[in-house]
Amino acid sequence: MAGTIMLSVHPSRGLVDEKFRVEVENLPPACPVTLHCLHRSEDQDHWEAFGHYCSDHSGTVKVSEDESFGGTYSGRECMGLLWSMRPVPGSRRGLRLRKTHVDIPMTLLISVYRGHLTAGFRELPPVASVVAERWYMAPGVKRIAVEERGVVGTFFIPPGPGPFPGVLDMWGGGGGLVEYRSALLASHGFASMALKYIDPGDTPTDMAMGYFETAFQIIQDHPQVITDRVGILGLSFGTSVALTVAAYSQISRPRCCVCISGSHAYPITTPMDLLAEARVRNSEKVWKDEENNVIWRNLILPIPTDPALRVDVGRIECPLLLVNGDDDQNWATTESAEDVHPKGSGGFW
Repeated sequence: MAGTIMLSVHPSRGLVDEKFRVEVENLPPACPVTLHCLHRSEDQDHWEAFGHYCSDHSGTVKVSEDESFGGTYSGRECMGLLWSMRPVPGSRRGLRLRKTHVDIPMTLLISVYRGHLTAGFRELPPVASVVAERWYMAPGVKRIAVEERGVVGTFFIPPGPGPFPGVLDMWGGGGGLVEYRSALLASHGFASMALKYIDPGDTPTDMAMGYFETAFQIIQDHPQVITDRVGILGLSFGTSVALTVAAYSQISRPRCCVCISGSHAYPITTPMDLLAEARVRNSEKVWKDEENNVIWRNLILPIPTDPALRVDVGRIECPLLLVNGDDDQNWATTESAEDVHPKGSGGFW
């Protein structure tokens, strides 16, 4: 006689990027089931992911080993129930799943249903359910508010005596103080400071290099930071800041520079009103797709040839990593990367 169907998640509590094992036991052999993950965000919106599986000859499904035949992901994806989460049908538009309070976990309700389902999960009773927690801040990480020498941010220090390599972490033009990436970096051994440099909703105005240099120095001056091992991480507009500082600062010498989904066009040494003028001048290049999403990527194309409108990346002496998505519709990131590092050339990693 078959036992009670069992669903388990190991570990049930861990970091958001820590691989977990989801297993279902005591199913009939070759039984079709759907594994479903439901999360209610801090904005009180519901997100879900699900995969279609069939149990093996012993009546077991192991997400880390078995293939999903459909759902929000397919193939062998041990983290598919997390990375493929999307708003549930009927949600309001324009949602973004982004952690605000890093001192509380993401709570995931993982359930198993009979058959291969694609909708109606909350109306149907699951065969079994478990709750799992995923954190951005590991136990022992220190979270320190920074309001020093005019700089505003949050410093995350890993547990232990250190010293640790440091990171200046800058998000994009959406503004505000976004902490979850720095919290996760500290959970993996980096002393990371999330920097606020634009207020939410504001258009970037002329920026003083000194603000970013001071932030960099605050990290270097911390007793638990290795002074000559501080890097810069920039996302979107933060990429422009990171590249500008790495290329032109006479004070801040980053050990490395990582730039995600950004461009070297219109550096922060250029008056920001020139970028505003470009937006007006090239407004016809901005369009909307069939789902009414605004496509901005053509706004800065072709990449400016005027040296004053682009970072002289040849001045950057540290290793540089560019991370971009080939289908980025928000900004011309791939064209910028190709301009920074033409195919067949050497120099950057």
